[in-house]
Amino acid sequence: MTETSPLGTLAVRRPRQTARPDPMQTQTYEITFMGQAGSALRAEFDDCQVTVGEATTTLRAELPDQAALSGLVLRITGLGLEVVHMHRMAPPPEQ
Repeated sequence: MTETSPLGTLAVRRPRQTARPDPMQTQTYEITFMGQAGSALRAEFDDCQVTVGEATTTLRAELPDQAALSGLVLRITGLGLEVVHMHRMAPPPEQ
């Protein structure tokens, strides 16, 4: 957007705003690590949806911010687990 200005002065051009996620909206992440989580390990992640596959376990969690994501990753790696995949899920379409 360019503002009009008197002759001989510079106009201010404001950068376009890009769409960013609402900072107050939670984001859903999936994190997959190697191994099949047993009941004791699943209990460590009772705040996540846990899916156990043949050779991996996937956690799905709604997190409020990057600090919460970092905390979850630290919990996983602190247990000696190897993260093999991590991604943010696309938000559901607005209705």
